[in-house]
Amino acid sequence: MGRKRKGRDISGWLVVDKPAGVTSTTVVNKVRWAFNANKAGHAGTLDPDATGVLAVALGEATKTVPYITDALKAYTFTVRLGQSTNTDDAEGEVIAQSDDRPSDAAIKEALLPFLGDVMQVPPKFSAVKIDGQRAYKLARDGEDITLAARPLWVEELVMTDRPDADHVTLEMTCGKGGYVRSIARDLGAALGCHGHVRELRRIWSGPFDAADGLTWDRIEELARTPDLDNYLRPLEEGLADLPELKCQPEGATRLRNGNPGMVLPTTDVEYGDEAWASYQGRPVAVGRYKSGELHPSRVFNLPD
Repeated sequence: MGRKRKGRDISGWLVVDKPAGVTSTTVVNKVRWAFNANKAGHAGTLDPDATGVLAVALGEATKTVPYITDALKAYTFTVRLGQSTNTDDAEGEVIAQSDDRPSDAAIKEALLPFLGDVMQVPPKFSAVKIDGQRAYKLARDGEDITLAARPLWVEELVMTDRPDADHVTLEMTCGKGGYVRSIARDLGAALGCHGHVRELRRIWSGPFDAADGLTWDRIEELARTPDLDNYLRPLEEGLADLPELKCQPEGATRLRNGNPGMVLPTTDVEYGDEAWASYQGRPVAVGRYKSGELHPSRVFNLPD
C-alpha cells in the first residue's frame, strides 16, 4: 500500500505571473508549499529568465495538465539582432556577430516562412532528451550534439515594435513544444545577421492569461492563509477546450469506478470525441463518447 502524500487534499489551478530568475520547478514548489497541497505540477515550462503565465495545477487538476500543455500559447519577445549565442538567449556566450541590420520590411517578409506547420530544431541548451540525457547537460559538458527537428504549429508571428536597429519585438501564437529561442535563432539566420532572444514573456496559455496571474510577492504574502484559496481556479478550467457532458447519479457512480457511464443526450459531440462528464456541476471524468456513454480515461476523485 502506497504512502499517503502529506498536505491538504486541494484541487484547482493557480495562474502565476512568473518572475525572471526562477525556474518553473521552483514556482511549482513554492505554490505547493503556499497552499500546503499534497500534489502540484505545471503546464508548460518557461525558461528561468522568461516571465509570464505559468499555470500550476494542484491535486486532481494535475490530471488536466495535458490539455493545457497541448493548447495554444502566446508570447511576446524581443530579438537582439547581430549576435548569436550558444544558448540562443542573452545568458549565453556570443559565438557569432554581424554588422548587418535588416529593414523592417525585410523582417516582416522573413517571418512568413515561420507560419503554419513548420519543423523546428530545439536549442542545444534545452530539456530535450538525447539517449536518456537532457540536451542542456550534454551541451554544458561540451559535447557536440545534434537535435532532430520537431513539428510545430505557428498560428501567428508578427512584428509589433522596432525599438532600434539592434532589436525587434515580435508576438507569436503557437502550439505545443515551441521554442521561442529557436525562432530568434532561425530568424537571425534567415536574415543573414544572427539573432538571439533578449526578453521573453508568455502572455497567455490556453484559458489562462498573464493579467490574471498572481505575482511571486503576492504568493509569499498570502502563503498558508485562507485568503490564498480565493485565487484558486476550478479544475474544469483545464478542460476548456473539451465539450462537457452531464450525467445522472448512476452514470456518475459508474464513471467514478472507472467504468463507462451513461450521459445525457447531446448534439455537441460525435462518436469517438473526447469530452468530460459532470454531475451537479462537478467534474467526474474525461474520456471518449461512444453510443450515449463516456468511456473514461481519467477519473477525478474530488473530496466532498
